[in-house]
Amino acid sequence: MARMYSGKHGKSGSTKPVRKIPPSWLKYKPFEVEKLVVKLAKEGKSSAAIGLILRDMYGIPSVKSVTNKRVLKILKENNLVQAIPEEIANLIRRVLQIGKHVLTNKKDETAKRGLQLTESKIRRLTKYYKRTNVLPKDWTYSREQAKFLLK
Repeated sequence: MARMYSGKHGKSGSTKPVRKIPPSWLKYKPFEVEKLVVKLAKEGKSSAAIGLILRDMYGIPSVKSVTNKRVLKILKENNLVQAIPEEIANLIRRVLQIGKHVLTNKKDETAKRGLQLTESKIRRLTKYYKRTNVLPKDWTYSREQAKFLLK
């Protein structure tokens, strides 16, 4: 996929192997993997961090191949999903960091542009999540309220 603002095409990242069944050497059962996901979520880990921890520490290459459910679906079943989707929360954190930087470095035009681009990504994602009923229809983003949205 082409990069949105750079005018270049960019290279695609790595892809997972197309394997639908769990590996034969895996010693975890599906219910054990679900318990691990719930345990890590209660510790405050994001769904991306849960996947990395399961891969690196527990040797579980893919939660979906073992349980036939994605991490987010397991979290929804156990009512552990955050109010704001993870992508938007990460972008809001980035906006707060860039905003703090812009306040101390007023002539940094590149950072100001990065702030605009990041906020436009938030607006586009917000439209998508409202359309797919992940966010309520009356949810709005503003830079002033961004600090309070993450708590």
